[in-house]
Amino acid sequence: MTSENEAGGLKPMARAVRHALGRQSVILVGMMGSGKSSIGRRLATALDLPFHDADTEIETAAGMTIEEMFRIHGEGYFRDGEERVIRRLLQSGPQVLSTGGGSVISPATRAEIARGGVSIWLHAPLDLLLQRVSRRDNRPLLKTDDPMAVLRRLLAQREPFYAESNLKFESRDAPHEVIVDEILDLIFAYLTAKESGGAEARPADLQGSEPS
Repeated sequence: MTSENEAGGLKPMARAVRHALGRQSVILVGMMGSGKSSIGRRLATALDLPFHDADTEIETAAGMTIEEMFRIHGEGYFRDGEERVIRRLLQSGPQVLSTGGGSVISPATRAEIARGGVSIWLHAPLDLLLQRVSRRDNRPLLKTDDPMAVLRRLLAQREPFYAESNLKFESRDAPHEVIVDEILDLIFAYLTAKESGGAEARPADLQGSEPS
């Protein structure tokens, strides 16, 4: 439970967003290093919803790390498991879900995301993505002499699918609580506009980030 819950309930905006969401989930998409897991955990806490990281769930289901899956079975094996896990998670009830960077390649997964709730593309410039992913050595697709070139290629492939998201959130350095508050404002504005009849309701993009 959040400190706000312990003090007697959700913050007003979080309560309003939770009510507006109903049975919908919040689904975060975007490139590796965009902050889906770190932001997702804090957003879930603010909303008092379960948080699931699709990559962690895939590793649990497979009994091996993603790096091992890529090495032993190949990317196709991983993508098949990813599709099944995301479908299962999104059918399990309202939550905040962090998806893998390449999950949107699957038409079936994109359809599940579209049905599952409010999707948010966490976008960050390539130099910032590289800075973040370089902190860890567990990215199979980046085990190359030129990770920036790989990131650039992957973004070009995936960007049209990320752009199908309901919302887009731009990155910058800021405290966690600021980022979460801005995302809550963004979701609430979108759901309110949608409820009032804006078929293509889409608030102006906010600036946000994965704080360190």
